[in-house]
Amino acid sequence: MSHAVVLGGTGLIGRAAARRLLARGWEVTVAGRDSSRMPEDIVVAGGRFVAGDRGEPGSLAAALGAGADLVVDCLCFTAAHARDLLPLLDDVGSTVMISSKAVYVDAAGNHVNSAAAPVFDGPIHESQPTMSPREDIDYRTRDGYGANKVAAEHVLLDSGYPVTVLRPSKVHGEGAAKPGEWVFVKRVADRREVLLLSRGGRGVDQPSAAGNIAALIETAAGKPGRRVLNTADPDAPDALGISRIVANHLGHRWEEVLLDDHAPTGLGRHPWDRLPGIRLDMSAAGRLGYLPVGDYATTVTAELDWLGSADRLPAGFDHDHFAPMFDYAAEDAYLAER
Repeated sequence: MSHAVVLGGTGLIGRAAARRLLARGWEVTVAGRDSSRMPEDIVVAGGRFVAGDRGEPGSLAAALGAGADLVVDCLCFTAAHARDLLPLLDDVGSTVMISSKAVYVDAAGNHVNSAAAPVFDGPIHESQPTMSPREDIDYRTRDGYGANKVAAEHVLLDSGYPVTVLRPSKVHGEGAAKPGEWVFVKRVADRREVLLLSRGGRGVDQPSAAGNIAALIETAAGKPGRRVLNTADPDAPDALGISRIVANHLGHRWEEVLLDDHAPTGLGRHPWDRLPGIRLDMSAAGRLGYLPVGDYATTVTAELDWLGSADRLPAGFDHDHFAPMFDYAAEDAYLAER
């Protein structure tokens, strides 16, 4: 039986990968810091949890044990993280590192975390220029995240080991830390009768279902090699389309007010507010034999059901990240004057 080790296996992508591989007959070891975050269904399916903190000496070696056919690294954020992994890869058949579309830059050097929004000429191919690799800046900062990811990619791809780097877009799935869909789910729960959307709801930031990422992980594991692959859903609905998918699934109807550029600043904000839109080219994954498990509307339903069950959401879930998107007082004042 093939054996996979998923580093950061209790996170969104790690859980999806563990479930996918277990369903395909793999033996799966999930490495994480907190056993309480190990989903019961993964345990029932045969998943084994190994406690460990990546920053602790010997933690990675303990997780890998005698080796593995596949290592999925969901927690590789820096070149140092990548270098810590290298000595263990002699006994690994294939490695998949989760990177991000945040590494890409446009012709002006702007990226998705820049103060100025990037402008990409069509879907982003893996050959698109990236940020310069850096190790001298905190990866938890807006300018540091992508640059550190690039540095980590270089360490692994230059190692000679069969490493596949996956660059997802806007990841969604049950248990997401910052699920963009919450801006619509909460409005349904609050029985809002009107939905305001900036820029006419035309913004696009292509989603990546955790389940689709897991399917590409399995595909890459079956064909070890050194490569970079985008990973995103087969479709890229705009914000208006996403809002309708959410409302329809939750059985809610509202009046749609599609704001133009003359609307007050800040009204109708949402996580897909990007024009020009951001889309990823998925042709390279397709050539490898990858098949998505479903489109956005199909794959987002589990997350929507989770978000719609308030008793299942963790404490502090609705944090400051979303606060500017729920200014109901400003919305009501605008509607009253309209």
